[in-house]
Amino acid sequence: MGRKLEASLAILNGAIGDYLVRTGNGLATTMALVARSGDDVPLAFERAALTRALPEASPHVAIFVHGLMSTETIWTMSDGTDYGTLLARDLGVTPLYVRYNSGLAIADNGANLSRALDAFVAAYPVPIESLVTVGHSMGGLVIRSACHVARLERRAWLPLVKKAIYVGTPHLGAPLERVGRTVSRLLRTIDDPYARLVGEIADLRSDGLKDLGDADLRHEDRAANAARGSDRLRDPNHPVPLLPEIQHYLVAGTLARSAWLATLFGDSLVPVRSATAGLVDPASGALPPSHVKVLDGMSHIMLARDAEVYAAIRNWCR
Repeated sequence: MGRKLEASLAILNGAIGDYLVRTGNGLATTMALVARSGDDVPLAFERAALTRALPEASPHVAIFVHGLMSTETIWTMSDGTDYGTLLARDLGVTPLYVRYNSGLAIADNGANLSRALDAFVAAYPVPIESLVTVGHSMGGLVIRSACHVARLERRAWLPLVKKAIYVGTPHLGAPLERVGRTVSRLLRTIDDPYARLVGEIADLRSDGLKDLGDADLRHEDRAANAARGSDRLRDPNHPVPLLPEIQHYLVAGTLARSAWLATLFGDSLVPVRSATAGLVDPASGALPPSHVKVLDGMSHIMLARDAEVYAAIRNWCR
């Protein structure tokens, strides 16, 4: 499948991927792990197949999870490398990339990822000593949801996760989505058929997109938010905390050089406070300052393929 077609399908899935699944549409993306070996063919979770696909399988594995309306190519840098291939070169890590339907609810993608990683770990050619997860944007929330599910279900892969790295992840939600749902609700109250139509069309956006507003990781979080249309964060203290048994690392970007503008707008989509889970202040004591990296002049997309971000990831993975 060509890159342009893959990108178009990723956008379609991010916008209405839940609808595609409900209607049994063949354009819906199925979750898979790929090795980026050239053909990006989904891996079969069977030992002989993984042995052939990963002849240099390392006991140290990095799992990369893209964000909304993206594919695994979001990580590709200008020279054709990506964070995964660079980690393989520098640290001997085996990188794998998750491909998924970003229009599904984050809770559904989290459950799917948990099951996929369990099957992958069981079939991996060599015993895995450590897993590092790296999520960009929504991908970080999918990882957190997967870890939550795995902990409840006692999945074998979770104890292998030593470090989790979040790149531009809206841990405290995305304000633009919260504003969007407020505008949509207001349009539907206007006594004008065209205004109501626009509001109804806006409401057709996918479950995954809606979940970004409050960073909803569980179905119960989504249910609590269903009746609300507010542009305010429902619960600043996230009901699903970062798991204490994992070392967490956070990367945030800012487009503005001004401190107050950077705090307000962040990388254009995710404010700094949300990308750092409210832990950017070292006085909070929740994370060591060395676990948080805030980069000036960095857009949301560039966070997924920047040399300075990679340097931070490499140092944390050491």
